[in-house]
Amino acid sequence: MADGPSLADVAARAIQPEFYERPATEIAPELVGKLLVLDGGSTQAGRIVEVEAYCGDGDPAAHSRSGPTARNATMFGPPGRLYVYLIYGLHWCANAVCAPAGTGDAVLLRALEPVRGFDAMTARRSASGRTVAFAELCSGPAKLTQAFGIDGSHDGCDLTTAGGLSICDDGWSPGKLAQSSRIGISRGTDLRWRWYVAGNPHVSAP
Repeated sequence: MADGPSLADVAARAIQPEFYERPATEIAPELVGKLLVLDGGSTQAGRIVEVEAYCGDGDPAAHSRSGPTARNATMFGPPGRLYVYLIYGLHWCANAVCAPAGTGDAVLLRALEPVRGFDAMTARRSASGRTVAFAELCSGPAKLTQAFGIDGSHDGCDLTTAGGLSICDDGWSPGKLAQSSRIGISRGTDLRWRWYVAGNPHVSAP
């Protein structure tokens, strides 16, 4: 599949900090359909098709439930930053920080539909020698960070400015979203804080 048109104009219109100054449960469904853009050298972009909300000290599954630590400090910082953490000592996960500073809300980016930069994504995802299908390039939180080269060095980066990683709005709408409990957690399983595009082949799970 060939790369799409240039995203330079879209990348220059990164979503501004005011958008993120609300609870994660409000922002999460609104992030579905937006573009995660890596603008540097060869531009990469992926449309967000699955997210989960994590909400501060009232959420038993949130990293921020017990207050700030060295690991989760970015969650308590300015909204519109990227919170990146390591799971199982192997995989990075990326989150958009939400709500006023000090709150500890964030939206986990669970899956993307690749839009541009397929060759770079494929190269990173296939680095272990395993052939990766197009639908699997970004179909999970650890897969999308690998495809975009996101790691701990990106923790705290500003998603509201062009020139690096940003989240942008090109006007596309996913329509009505599916909603479910969050995946891969043992606490807070009663909270239906996962939103995704039903039927999209890039979503991590039905």
